[in-house]
Amino acid sequence: MHMTGRVYKSTGSWYVVKTTDGKIWKARIKGIFKIDGITSTNPIAVGDEVELELYPKEEGIAIITAINKRKNYIARTSPHQNKQQHIVASNLDQAMLICTLKEPKTSQGFIDRFLVTTEAYHITTIIVFNKTDIYDTKELKLLESLYELYSNIGYIVFNTSVKKVENVDQIENILKAKTTLLSGHSGVGKSSIINYLFPNLQLRTQEVSDWSGKGMHTTTFAEMFDLPNEGSIIDTPGIKEFGLFNITKQELSHYFVEMKPLLQQCQFNNCLHINEPNCAIKKAVAESSINESRYNSYCNMLESIKD
Repeated sequence: MHMTGRVYKSTGSWYVVKTTDGKIWKARIKGIFKIDGITSTNPIAVGDEVELELYPKEEGIAIITAINKRKNYIARTSPHQNKQQHIVASNLDQAMLICTLKEPKTSQGFIDRFLVTTEAYHITTIIVFNKTDIYDTKELKLLESLYELYSNIGYIVFNTSVKKVENVDQIENILKAKTTLLSGHSGVGKSSIINYLFPNLQLRTQEVSDWSGKGMHTTTFAEMFDLPNEGSIIDTPGIKEFGLFNITKQELSHYFVEMKPLLQQCQFNNCLHINEPNCAIKKAVAESSINESRYNSYCNMLESIKD
């Protein structure tokens, strides 16, 4: 018997697949998959649409025989092997990055790396600054400047507090009828937001003591959950680092949304915007039409890319 389903969870060797009739199957891969020349540490990702055959010898077990064409996917460097990519999830409508400016602090460098990655894979991203109820004057000031920075360059930004129930319902509207990748460090309150909006999901909340990251081993496997409002979320447990994969020095500026429109104005078409003459990007930074902290993020990322 032949069926089509979506991958909801992967443990490396087993996959949890939900077929179009709503049934859940435990599935294994048949042989080795090579997709479009992509070499990744995980050939099948959460969000993939797959073809299944029943495994005759065991009840409730199926064999994945093919992967259907992906609408898109998002990858990062494999946490274990830098040379390989790890596909985080596929067939996404959008991503939502949950950040906190305290307990734990999400750095602007992390936010910008995440945004570069989602831009490179053409995935719309919403930025959520959570736990605003615990911020003091210093963090509130930073929050104001980051909110302004990212809104000005075209991102949708929310400041939220689950404790004060601030802006949490707006998030529900954004998740409606879409497949959303949820990301962020451990302890940023991803689970609290989801458990508040959808109490039936019972997402595993990590204890706050986890956020120091000492001896923590959170799994890097994503998992998909259906929402009552026809959408689904793909939860990626506490990502510590978001390694850029396969982005060249030449391409990097194309994924900074505020730089992209100016790139044609540089004197050299291979300008890296560091010390070349007549560089439109450096001019924009000098005139403050490109934010200096974003330009610094760009320089740091450029440095981290091996030639």
